Order: sequence, then C-alpha cells, then structure tokens
Amino acid sequence: MAFAPSPIPSRTQYVQEAIKHDILTGGLRPGQALVEAELAARFGVSKTPVREALKTLAGSGLVVMSQYKGVTVRMVDADMARAVYDVRLLLEPEAVRRAVASGAPLDEAREALARAAGAEDPAERSLANRAFHRALYLPCGNPLLGRMLDEVRDQAALVSTVAWASVPSWDREAAEHEEILRLAAAGDADGARRAVHAHIASFVARAFPENP
Repeated sequence: MAFAPSPIPSRTQYVQEAIKHDILTGGLRPGQALVEAELAARFGVSKTPVREALKTLAGSGLVVMSQYKGVTVRMVDADMARAVYDVRLLLEPEAVRRAVASGAPLDEAREALARAAGAEDPAERSLANRAFHRALYLPCGNPLLGRMLDEVRDQAALVSTVAWASVPSWDREAAEHEEILRLAAAGDADGARRAVHAHIASFVARAFPENP
C-alpha cells in the first residue's frame, strides 16, 4: 500500500509521517538502520529535515538514537510490550467508558471498522485498527486523558505490527471490535469498558505470554 501523506506544512513533518507510516505498517522492521543520507535521497530533501524527523520519532519511542549504532527502528521485546499495554489497560477502558456514557457519536468508529473489514493488506488493516480505537477513546471529555493515550498510540501500534507478523489474530480481534462497538451503540458504558479491557489484555497475553 503506497503512502499518500495529507498536505502538511513542512518537509520535516512530511518525512516524519512517511517514516512513521513505514515503521507502523512493517515496511521498516525493528532493529533496521535508518541512515540520514539514504532517507534524504529517498524523500528528495536535505539531511536536516530527516535529522529533525528522527529526533521527533525518538521522542515518541519509535526509533532509538545511539552514539555508536546510529538510528534504528526500536526493537520490541516482551517487557516493552507489556509496559506499553499496561498503560493502555490503565487508561483506555476508562476513556471509552466515559465516551460511551456521554453519548459520543460512533460514526468514525463504525467507518474505521468497515475499513478494517474491507482492507486488502495488513498495513491498511493496521491503520484502520488504530483509527477505531482512537475514535472510541478520544471523545472521553478529558483532553489530557486523550493526549496521554495518543502518546502511547504509536508504540502500541509498533507492538501490534510485530505481534501480528508472528501471531496473526485479525479474525478474533475483529469479532472483539464488533462486540465493543455493539456495547457502545447500546449505551452500555460499563460493558464497553470491560470489553475493551479484555480485548487489550488478551492481545498482549497471546502475543507476549508470561513465562510459567
């Protein structure tokens, strides 16, 4: 699936979004080196916007900058995955509960679910999956809570990309999404909260099981 960025005001943002898209859809793999000169040539820009884009991506946790190894896509291990998903478990179910209780519209969530169902490749499905979750938690009524979830959203997507490559579980997760949306549409805020919690917890337990 080709990346088609929306109009953005700077070369740095364009490069940042393009690299992020490639990381979160599996085009750039964990541990892969990100060489400034190569990226600058690819995007037709100087190395300065590439350098700034990589710094921003390092701040969001998607890449790692090392004095000796240069810049690489962040590796995903069980500890990192559990830490990211622990934050989601603490915040996202409550955010969804509040959004449902407030009667927030569900149109964007429905559209994202339909896009995921009709996706022709894993990259498109992954992007639709992210949009579904964000559409449910963002109207929680607390902008700070929404921003906190947005801050871990990219790292959660990186974990998902790695996990789906080894343990495909789209059908199960699609069914769970349908159930979450059904509960939200029925106005069952507590039921939606429980379903979101179970959905997130079961995914990380499946993909990164605890050692006995």
